[in-house]
Amino acid sequence: MSATTPTAPTKLELLELLAAIGTAQWRDFAAAAAHYGLTSTQARVLAQLNGPLPMRGLATLLVCDASNVTGIVDRLEARELVRREADPSDRRVKNVVATDAGREIIRRVREEMQATHGALDTLDETESATLYALLERLRPTMEKDA
Repeated sequence: MSATTPTAPTKLELLELLAAIGTAQWRDFAAAAAHYGLTSTQARVLAQLNGPLPMRGLATLLVCDASNVTGIVDRLEARELVRREADPSDRRVKNVVATDAGREIIRRVREEMQATHGALDTLDETESATLYALLERLRPTMEKDA
């Protein structure tokens, strides 16, 4: 009896799997955001704000027009989840900064992503560490053009 070597998945198979997981994770994120009265795009803005970010930079990350970002930020600012600040090096540029309330709400959104947490709970410690290492290895290449 001979052991068979598993065949490596094709790039297309990997891409399809990543897309399916990404779609499910995005759906889970949007559902959790809705519990806090946020659209998925508003929650995505909050998730991107690890520090001051120019409005144009947000538009690039969201792959949308800068005018769309203005409305999104207006609504988040009205809820006191973000604030606009003049950029210290160019006062014409407005940076968006998450408030403490904004950081707290996105933390809660991430905690409530039950489907995603449930999926990750199926991995043991070694599998989690391996997945993390692989994703960290892919991240710089995937984000270089972002």
